Amino acid sequence: MQHYLLSIYQPDTQEPPSAEFLAPIMRNVEVLNTELKAAGAWVFAGGLHPSDNATVVRLSNDEVLTTDGPYLEGKEHLGGFTIIKAADLDTAVEWGRKLARATTLPIEVRPLQGEPVG
Repeated sequence: MQHYLLSIYQPDTQEPPSAEFLAPIMRNVEVLNTELKAAGAWVFAGGLHPSDNATVVRLSNDEVLTTDGPYLEGKEHLGGFTIIKAADLDTAVEWGRKLARATTLPIEVRPLQGEPVG
């Protein structure tokens, strides 16, 4: 089976959403994770700290530089992800649709190249 990355994009905001706002979303995500596991599609999932916690490492003229903050400034950032196994892109997109419903956020569905390492 092919592995897919379901990327969750969330808006860049200074204040994180309230616990009251997040509670039903997290319940929906947990229900979806349970469904993914029961279907044998779930591999791994994780949420990320806000993008201002990022450190970018890049090569510049044979020197490795580090800078604080996200790689790109934008109106949204990668907030979390799920790795799944699916028979084909249509199946992976359907899981992406379910994740979009659960999170109320945009989801990018992208196949991983080759076999997973590790």
